[in-house]
This record gives sequence, structure tokens and C-alpha cells, in this order.
Amino acid sequence: MREILVLYYSLHGSVRELARHVAHGVDSVPGTAARLRTVPKVAAEIEGPARPVPDAGAPYASLRDLEECTGLALGSPTRFGNMAAAMKYFWDGTSGAWLNGALSGKPACVFTSSASLHGGQESTLLSMMLPLLHHGMLIVGLPYSQPELNATRSGGTPYGASHFAGGDGREPITEEERRLAFALGKRLAEVAARLSA
Repeated sequence: MREILVLYYSLHGSVRELARHVAHGVDSVPGTAARLRTVPKVAAEIEGPARPVPDAGAPYASLRDLEECTGLALGSPTRFGNMAAAMKYFWDGTSGAWLNGALSGKPACVFTSSASLHGGQESTLLSMMLPLLHHGMLIVGLPYSQPELNATRSGGTPYGASHFAGGDGREPITEEERRLAFALGKRLAEVAARLSA
């Protein structure tokens, strides 16, 4: 069984929901299963360290998850056109995996959510690609043969799936956004299957 790591950080739940749709796409490919993981919030020293296990949801990711996966879907909310500090902090601690080439040659994709429709979704997706490229990963995007890319009035880019959450973070994921997230996960799993064959 090939396992695809769906690694995300979500503060208000939108990225977590996108991650579930990406995971459903991964699971739709025979012989492939999604492994959902998250990262702890980065807090000021006065708040103390994160709990060793999350209160709810996916477990925290470890370097072992990176080593064991056959592919990676990476998700983060948009923070001023960049990935969130919690996700950046996780990647800053992966030099061991970089040194041993644990991710080299594996496929990867990215997804995000933002408060405004033009709040830096594409630059966030590109910023998440940078550490993946340094790790030697092969980036998978969404082709325009995916009809929702031409029809969506909300999220969705060729760089990866995205969601427009609104200023209060409560906008539901649209049908187009859901289909694009599913398609991204499915495409990643199909590429991982071809590469491992």
C-alpha cells in the first residue's frame, strides 16, 4: 500500500477541510491511502510549548512520516502571501531528511485557503513549493483540462487547490473547490503510482 502524506496547518478549519478532500482524492486511487498529519501552532514563549498530541484531529507530523510517504500534499493558510509560520517552522527542521534525500524524487502538491479572493493564494502556493524543490521533490499541479479551473468564481489555480474563506473564515468550500481538491489528491496519487512502478 502506497501512503501519501497529507500534511497541513489549519487555524480556523478551512485548510483542514481542504486536506480531507485532497485525502479523498488520494484514497480513490487503488493501492493508495492518505496519511493525514498536521503541525503545532507556533506560539510566543510566554504561551508555552504546544501539547505533544493535538486535542483533536490529525496527529502531529514527524520526520518519519516524510521518510515513509510515497508522495506529499502540503497545505497551509495564506499569511501575507506566504505559508503560515507553523508550517515554515516545521520545514525549517527537516535538514536531516534533506541530507539523506528522504523526499528526493517523490511527487508533491500544494493547497491553501485565504480570507480574501486575491489575498495571495498563488504566492502562498509558490512559497510552499520552495522547500519541496530543495528536497528534490517533483511538483504536481492542476491542469486546465480540469474544467473547474475555467469555471470557478472562488478558489482554484493551476499551482494547486485553494479556497476563499472570507474575512471571518466561514465561507463554505464550494463545489468547484471541493472537486479541484479531490482532483489534486487523485492526480498526486496517480503520479506516485506511476513513479513507484
